[in-house]
Amino acid sequence: MGSWFWFALASAVMAAFVSIFGKIGLQQVDSNTATAIRAVIMALFLIGVIAVQGKLTQIGEVLANRKALLFIVLSGVAGALSWLFYFLAIQKGDVAKVAPIDKLSVVLAVGFAFLFLGEKLSLWGTVGVVLIAAGVILTTIA
Repeated sequence: MGSWFWFALASAVMAAFVSIFGKIGLQQVDSNTATAIRAVIMALFLIGVIAVQGKLTQIGEVLANRKALLFIVLSGVAGALSWLFYFLAIQKGDVAKVAPIDKLSVVLAVGFAFLFLGEKLSLWGTVGVVLIAAGVILTTIA
């Protein structure tokens, strides 16, 4: 397995902690305000990462690339909306039910990658995506 696998696994572990820490932190506070504070913390943390990597000068390169910037902005807006909805959902519902529904994003991302990017899925990949969808249904009706 390539390094992508380990990064993806680390992403999943950190995303799981986002749910747990978020649910605990959202007790008796406004979820949208909490999401905004979280976004500021993320921005500062990530600016620190690129500063340590010596890549602050690359910000100008990204800003100069109109196509890249447009899609990064769209991704940022989609991400912000995702987190606004997610924090509202975990504040009002159980993480054990909300998190699996959120993972329908996997099924949707694969479908969108097929439609918009022309990416293909093997037979076993298709079976896996169907099983993810089935798992979401089973965890939410149980």
